[in-house]
Amino acid sequence: MPEKKFFENLSGVGKAIGVLTSGGDAQGMNAAVRAVVRMGLYVEAKVYFIYEGYQGMVDGGDNIAEVSWESVSSILQVGGTVIGSARCKDFRTREGRLKAARNLVKRGITNLCVIGGDGSLTGANLFREEWSGLLDELARSGEIDEDSVKKHAYLNIVGMVGSIDNDFCGTDMTIGTDSALHRIIEVVDAIMTTAQSHQRTFVLEVMGRHCGYLALVSALACGADWVFIPEYPPEQGWEDQMCTRLSENRARKKRLNIIIVAEGAIDCHNKSITSEQIKDLVVQRLGFDTRVTILGHVQRGGTPSAFDRILASRMGVEAVLALLEATPKTPACVVSLSGNQAVRLPLMECVQMTQEVQKAMDGRKFLEAVQLRGRSFENNLNTYKLLSNKKPASELPKTNFNIAIFNVGAPAAGMNAAVRAAVRIGITEGHTMFAVTDGFEGFSKGQIKEITWGDVGGWTGQGGSILGTKRTLPGKYLQKIAEQMRANNINAFLIIGGFEAFESCLQLTEARAQFEEFCIPICMLPATISNNVPGSDFTIGADTSLNIIVETCDRIKLSASGTKRRVFIIETMGGYCGYLASMGGLAAGADVAYIYEEKFDIRELQANVEHLTGKMKTTIQRGLVLRNENSSENYTTDFIYQLYSEEGKGVFDTRKNVLGHMQQGGAPSPFDRNYGTKIAAKAILWLSKKLKESYQKGKVFTNNEDSVCLLGMRRRNLVFQPVGQLKDETDFEHRIPKEQWWLKLRPLMKILAKYKASYDISDSGQLEHVHRPKLTEA
Repeated sequence: MPEKKFFENLSGVGKAIGVLTSGGDAQGMNAAVRAVVRMGLYVEAKVYFIYEGYQGMVDGGDNIAEVSWESVSSILQVGGTVIGSARCKDFRTREGRLKAARNLVKRGITNLCVIGGDGSLTGANLFREEWSGLLDELARSGEIDEDSVKKHAYLNIVGMVGSIDNDFCGTDMTIGTDSALHRIIEVVDAIMTTAQSHQRTFVLEVMGRHCGYLALVSALACGADWVFIPEYPPEQGWEDQMCTRLSENRARKKRLNIIIVAEGAIDCHNKSITSEQIKDLVVQRLGFDTRVTILGHVQRGGTPSAFDRILASRMGVEAVLALLEATPKTPACVVSLSGNQAVRLPLMECVQMTQEVQKAMDGRKFLEAVQLRGRSFENNLNTYKLLSNKKPASELPKTNFNIAIFNVGAPAAGMNAAVRAAVRIGITEGHTMFAVTDGFEGFSKGQIKEITWGDVGGWTGQGGSILGTKRTLPGKYLQKIAEQMRANNINAFLIIGGFEAFESCLQLTEARAQFEEFCIPICMLPATISNNVPGSDFTIGADTSLNIIVETCDRIKLSASGTKRRVFIIETMGGYCGYLASMGGLAAGADVAYIYEEKFDIRELQANVEHLTGKMKTTIQRGLVLRNENSSENYTTDFIYQLYSEEGKGVFDTRKNVLGHMQQGGAPSPFDRNYGTKIAAKAILWLSKKLKESYQKGKVFTNNEDSVCLLGMRRRNLVFQPVGQLKDETDFEHRIPKEQWWLKLRPLMKILAKYKASYDISDSGQLEHVHRPKLTEA
């Protein structure tokens, strides 16, 4: 095994870091600023705010101010950027950059953390390249001395991409994108109810002048009838095709139509397509009652989502590590996200590829533009195309395969989006799809019926499980399930659920020796708020639950800061898995999170009380403590509440809050809708392949280990894994995987809450290169 590397060996003593936000604002920028400041101070570097972006750097004076730990208190949940952002013409001139260099040298700042879009980052790179020349010029004019030139010989730059458009190549998600999707989906869900009441068509215009990500993902997440994006303009004659689809959908008793338009939408001749133009077309051709809603700057506003807070916090910490490790030879880098891994990429490689997308669009090479946007964008587009357009029965293949879909375990938001995608992709593949009510218990009683394309309309935004779900495992009903499979000629299973679904797959595999009926392809999609299924870093439903926890914590923190000197103990769900408590703690800015995986004792509880007592002497007079429901048999929520109440007497008072089943409810988040949709589509295509491979002598038969698989996100990829191979990775007694990736992030929460912690950075530090997709011809 490679030797582990810990960041304690990195010191910021004698170093000064400047942090600025530039370009358009995005939710989550404050979380990134907070992480840079606190991580910088933790390694004993000086940290400076540079107010108003590059303009503040050029103007100097009070615009560049040294900051303390408390300077970034209470900004985690605030949208926009508290240090301001401005477009700056002066910085584009050499004279402006000379002033900026002088202002930085004056304060000893040679490390810059820039949070912005590709324009801001390109400007930073130019500044870095010119740095030694600028210093020489300042020395010649007598504005700085030779010692200063030697002492500040080189400038380190690390970028983080803050942009709601997700228009930067090299990262799966930019800071702010997920929050912007939350705003869009909130509006779409609200509009859907009014549109249904009046049988209306709504044309929604979303941001994205040069990038259609927001439009595409929101169309996927709400099941829009049509989407217009700059990277994939509609073909010649799109007007007729769109009107035909809208009227067909109305004929299928669909009471509303949603059309989503990116503000930069164009046709195949690069002419712009506007929302008003689309409205006029629908009214003239179809006579439908049509309304336009332009979302505008609503998308930039509001509180950041849990995903954006965690992403920005991780990136902020990684940015400081990158600055501490930088040498004069290190190129300016950008910290980005690949799957669930934080990676460092050369800044200019990313900028160059981002610019290539625009060149491809200008040259009308639209397929190339889609591929350059990256694998995630291309997958979203392909999935949307498959799901949005119902082909006539005459054009569909006919396979004679029947696939049954189950929900097993507790309900999780996003299950319905997965069922909808599975049903529609299955029908497109030529299969007959069957819906099972109430899991294996329902199946044993014959609660199974064919489900059609129209039956799953409008399911993406519905929380819970429309099919109904039960925790019952199939072991009790094997005989009856086998009979139902024979009666309905079921050739494959798609099981969507949590740990019970995983155990069900294992039981069905073992039952193959006894019942030949179970020798069929079986695929499981992990769906549970607890995120405790082996074989996947994320489960459907966990993101929605995390957002509910974080939203509640925000409200509680407001209450605590109003009354002052108050500590809240909050209990989260998750069984024995501490994912919700840990990630909720990181996203909500908790002081501590107690979980089963990290044992704690009375000494640690005492140390936490002392830590909070010390905190009450500062300007931050409130505390937030999260506890996973099964973190300890004896140190219960009541015990911790009573301990804190007793030990904190005269210093702070304590309140407790058990969040309970509200964590399971609510409309699914954009991430869960999109993730559920994508993995369900991928699962059905895998089942189709397995069905063809295992069809012999007029029937489906397979008892290979790889015919029962779980589809999960592993680091950077979606992977099909035989469930039998996952047994060794599982702690069955506590229903959790033996190794969990997010445990590595726990020290971040502690560091950002001012605790000493050992942080493993073995995965950090390697500068990678931007993955260039192989371009295929149209």
